[in-house]
Amino acid sequence: MPAVNCPTCKKAIEWSTDNKFRPFCCERCKLIDLGEWASENRVIKGQTPKGLPPELAQQLENFDEFDLGENDFFHE
Repeated sequence: MPAVNCPTCKKAIEWSTDNKFRPFCCERCKLIDLGEWASENRVIKGQTPKGLPPELAQQLENFDEFDLGENDFFHE
């Protein structure tokens, strides 16, 4: 069986259908990676699609600056 490195801890693991956490070595590493994506520490950058109305294109470009502070939904 080929060996790969766990994306989280870099431990060498066997690439096998017996490993239910592959490509990770364990559930802990899988959850750490999920947390990185959920907290947006990892993102896939893209380009604004062509043909959008100018207002929407501007909103998408400024999305990283979006402030949820005034939205009551996010407050207890």
